Amino acid sequence: MNLSAVPHFLDVDDLSAPALRRVLDRALGWKENPGKVPDLLDGQAVAAVFEKPSARTRVSFEVAVSTLRGHCVTLRGEELGLGSRESVADVARTLASYCTMIGARVFDHRVLEEMARLGGIPVINLLSDTAHPGQAVGDLLTLEEHLGGPVEGRRLVFIGDGNNVAASLALAAALTGLEMIVSSPPGYELDDSVVERARNLGGVVELVADPFDAVQGADAVYTDVWTSMGQEAQNEARIAAFGAYQVNAELMAAARHDTLVLHCLPAKRGLEITDEVIDGPNSVVWTQAANRMHSYRSILVELTGEDS
Repeated sequence: MNLSAVPHFLDVDDLSAPALRRVLDRALGWKENPGKVPDLLDGQAVAAVFEKPSARTRVSFEVAVSTLRGHCVTLRGEELGLGSRESVADVARTLASYCTMIGARVFDHRVLEEMARLGGIPVINLLSDTAHPGQAVGDLLTLEEHLGGPVEGRRLVFIGDGNNVAASLALAAALTGLEMIVSSPPGYELDDSVVERARNLGGVVELVADPFDAVQGADAVYTDVWTSMGQEAQNEARIAAFGAYQVNAELMAAARHDTLVLHCLPAKRGLEITDEVIDGPNSVVWTQAANRMHSYRSILVELTGEDS
């Protein structure tokens, strides 16, 4: 969604297919050759706002800024009181007077949209209720590394809740020619609007109810927690609904012997995924976690508009 003339990264399709290709190629190139990372943020500050607790996102984003020689100023939700102590617009304008970019992990995606509309500097979505685009870029990078090249024509199967992670993955898949299958219990499917959006980008997105049917021929199987932050009151109902959607040895036996396993973490071991699978030889979960930094670093540079 283009909210202003300033480039933002609120979801994956804020990037064109060629821009996403640049982001991936740059990320992989710098991962292989760390000495090539430029000082593009030297002397600049980047704000990192966290309404939600964070481990991988916070560390990976802060390190990404640091390796570009920038300074990351991290602010917790209670320090800002977005929408209560101070309006989102006032916070965005204030941060823009000190910083050259804002990364924000929020509950409500509309907070990001307001920051983008009024702040006057690039805004990066570090997670919202509808999207997790930085995760999706890191996931693409992981797949390309382990599959030996671009993912066009490959098959990714997402097992579980049609949540923000699945939504951003669907858009990322559409922009790169990756076929995506989403298998969820009734009532928890990927939203129709997301499916339509991905298909309008040229993507192949299918909803398959039976997870054993879904994983047939998969190059990679991906899962996420059944109950996300803010959904704790639904936990018992979700555990009951998702019981048949666990990524375990039996399910993986229905896929290929070399099918990769992904999880965005944190994992609830014994629920959505078993120890045997997440710690198994086909798991690339820890590469995923590492690639969050590489993806954020490349996204930051893309938003500067610098040719690197």
